[in-house]
Amino acid sequence: MSLRARFKDDLKTAMKAGQSGKVGTIRMITAKLKDVDIAGRAKGDDEVSDDAVISMLRGMVKSRTESAALYIKGGRPELAEKEEAEIAIIREYLPADLDDATIEAAVREAIGRTDATSMKDMGKVMAALKEQFGAALDPSRASAVVRAQLSA
Repeated sequence: MSLRARFKDDLKTAMKAGQSGKVGTIRMITAKLKDVDIAGRAKGDDEVSDDAVISMLRGMVKSRTESAALYIKGGRPELAEKEEAEIAIIREYLPADLDDATIEAAVREAIGRTDATSMKDMGKVMAALKEQFGAALDPSRASAVVRAQLSA
């Protein structure tokens, strides 16, 4: 089942169950998806791929994580809780994260495969990792590991 179909099905289910928080979050996801589709049409795509949708969802999680941190810092825990609830719902649509050991092993293998020796080669290593794992790779976690291994 595609992510788009899951969004529709989950929206209907949440509406029937009276889960207003989940309904709002799924509607927010679909609105953002429409924006991504419109941007994709400029490039000639009718609908963006599931990989692009996953990338969009990761961006939404990242922005909400930053917002929650700012709300906590600003003394607004109720708003931070709302952001955390949205993050939990968005994460339901993301693939399972790779564990740290898997990422480190994959980075070592990608560094060897691309003959990377310095930070200048980080782009080649990240491209190899994205090609290998696709949407299952969290680029922010992977880049931190690549950075650490290339600077060591």
